[in-house]
Amino acid sequence: MNAKQSTTSVNQISTKLNTVTDEKRNVTLQLVRVYEQKKSEKEIKYVIQNWLRILDIKLGWVCDFDNIVVKYAKYFQLKKVLKGDHGKIKSVRFSPDGHKVVSSEDKTIYIWEIKTEKKQCLKGHSNIICFTEFSPDGNSIISCSQDETVRLWDVKTGREIMTFSDGLGSVWHINSSSDGKYVVLGSHDKTIRLLDINSGKVIQKWVGHSLGVCNVQFSPDNQKILSSSFDETFYLWDAISGKKLKELIGHKGYVYRARFSPDGQCIVSCSSDKTIRLWDVASGKNLKILKGHTSYVEDVGFFPDGQTVVSCSSDKTIRLWDIKSEQEIQHLEGHLHISSIDVSPTGDTIVSCSYDNTIKLWG
Repeated sequence: MNAKQSTTSVNQISTKLNTVTDEKRNVTLQLVRVYEQKKSEKEIKYVIQNWLRILDIKLGWVCDFDNIVVKYAKYFQLKKVLKGDHGKIKSVRFSPDGHKVVSSEDKTIYIWEIKTEKKQCLKGHSNIICFTEFSPDGNSIISCSQDETVRLWDVKTGREIMTFSDGLGSVWHINSSSDGKYVVLGSHDKTIRLLDINSGKVIQKWVGHSLGVCNVQFSPDNQKILSSSFDETFYLWDAISGKKLKELIGHKGYVYRARFSPDGQCIVSCSSDKTIRLWDVASGKNLKILKGHTSYVEDVGFFPDGQTVVSCSSDKTIRLWDIKSEQEIQHLEGHLHISSIDVSPTGDTIVSCSYDNTIKLWG
């Protein structure tokens, strides 16, 4: 895009903004000039095109103008690549402070310092590690594996603190409660278990799915638990009583991931049916369907603002979605089969991992 084309695009924006106050019009022009001076041509074009598209969707958006400017002015691009050792990287998650990421690769866990790229290796599992994440305080790592164990590790020393192996079967997914007292497990044997960290005992076991449980998550207030399965459904459970509250049906394929919104009022899910769905927790109703991926959608999550969703797929793309407009706002390429994604606590960085043996940071 040359200077003349950029000027034309700015004029288009000004014309369409004839109902907005002079102050907001000036803010728009100032932001575009900043992009012209400091950003790449691709970034300038991306921001302008998205503003024009939003204007065309609905003129009533002007009352939310300031929020839209902030959102669409953020252009994610590749910032850093971390190279794995053994092959397929199955999971990746940020630390609570956003300074580290933890990944699982074959039978090994890696903790990466993002700034220095220094990595710490944790070994002990005897079979493929399915998932790993930081504890809420960031001091520990919890991992699960096809070796039928769940393990707790000390981040500082890299030593294994505890192993849980009481008839768990192959554990596919785990999630810690926000207070760090409990871990919920989803397993190949179709069950959900609630593990007390202090006692090391399973205190509840729930049965409901007809196939393996590939994802579990606590609600932000720890009162509910989500479980999703290869049986094409996901359930909402009472975390205290173990009662099944709702069965959410709509996907036409495996439900790989389901996650609560930051306020706990919505759920986002993704599936082998290539779609992403938004659900209301209170009613259990399917609110929206986001389409665009051309293959299985393997992971999905909310940004901290609760208004943007990020997804990854075996179609080799990461996509960002605006919930209100139901529109894809950006897609990122550069991996092969993408297995997992996460968003930093501040919302300014995305981390992804792939079967191509890399972890990529986008910001």
